[in-house]
Amino acid sequence: MSLKSFFKNLGPGPIIAAAFIGPGTVTVCTLAGVNFGFSLLWALGLSIISTVVLQEISGRLGLVTGQDLSQLLSNQTGKPIFRIFSMVLVLIAIGLGNAAYESGNISGTNLGLQVFWEAPIVNLAGFELHTGNLILGAFAFILLWIGNYKALERVLVGLVIFMSIAFTATAILTKPDWSAVFAGFIPSWNDENLPTLVALIGTTVVPYNLFLYASLAKTRWSGSADIPWMRKDIAISIILGGLVSMAILIVGAANSSSEITSAIDVSKGLEGVFGSFAKYLMGFGLMAAGLTSSITAPLAAGLVICGIMGWSQEIRSSSMRASMGVIVGLGLLFASLGIKPVQLITLAQLANGILLPLISGWIIWIASQKEILGDFRNKPGHTILAGIIWLITLALGLKSILAVLGISF
Repeated sequence: MSLKSFFKNLGPGPIIAAAFIGPGTVTVCTLAGVNFGFSLLWALGLSIISTVVLQEISGRLGLVTGQDLSQLLSNQTGKPIFRIFSMVLVLIAIGLGNAAYESGNISGTNLGLQVFWEAPIVNLAGFELHTGNLILGAFAFILLWIGNYKALERVLVGLVIFMSIAFTATAILTKPDWSAVFAGFIPSWNDENLPTLVALIGTTVVPYNLFLYASLAKTRWSGSADIPWMRKDIAISIILGGLVSMAILIVGAANSSSEITSAIDVSKGLEGVFGSFAKYLMGFGLMAAGLTSSITAPLAAGLVICGIMGWSQEIRSSSMRASMGVIVGLGLLFASLGIKPVQLITLAQLANGILLPLISGWIIWIASQKEILGDFRNKPGHTILAGIIWLITLALGLKSILAVLGISF
């Protein structure tokens, strides 16, 4: 098999990698390195395995059934009350949640842009209008409005490659103690680093990516015969994305700044390593991470909303454009006007905390049913592994709920 044939048959996996490496991931991984060195690298390794397993199940469901998860959810038989509850929960968690997080994606992109160009802030009727956020949000929406999956894939793949180079080069230039790096893959935790550990896994195992990949996979490939390609696609993409997250953590561990409030602050602590060039690498990496998530969050939300409501999921349809436009518009509103939607984000965290174990448990159960997947259903060993991962998602969900309620553990 030629290299050209290999890349030709790969699919939307890089979009999933682009989706989970956003400003939140950059910040969490950076602070993990700053506060705990390399000791939590094993948590990122665990998150990569968990994400590959769950995304493979979602992709397999999409290819074999010809439906994405939102369509499977809305078409399920059984108790109507449970079906309606599930649909409402997903709409809140994915729709409202992605709108809230889109604000962070756009703001994070602008934070990276500020390293190269400080966009003016305009005072408008008592509000501060951040024009950088406005420009970047408009750019993301234009890419979505054009509605060309291939073009989107190329843009996202390009950004992921440049982002990977930026963070990996930065990590290597810090000249870490590689024996300490490898020691970080030995599992260990305590009360102090447990919240960060949970956050590291939570930034990689993302509920909306399960919906996104099932939808993109069934569009990209023709059916169950392409499952081997789907598995290669998602494994390669998630592993490479996970390596980028690890590089960001290694960069954080090399930081010598006394005060860290954002990922950009780390570059100040790295200037002793390779001068002012540090801020440009970190700035570009953060800008790429934010922009990729600014595109994928509305795309995923649009697919979920249209799938549950029974509307067209064709990216150029009026229903998809309207759904994506609402998500980008709300995120842009919060980001451009400097509004911090604390209550909205809190509600999104609560909904996602409930959604993650429910959706992961649901797809694991669906994937074990012979009447749905036939010979492509989960084998016993696969189900056991997925069950262990479900326990992890349950812990993540409980942590999110307890955090919203102000309860620590």
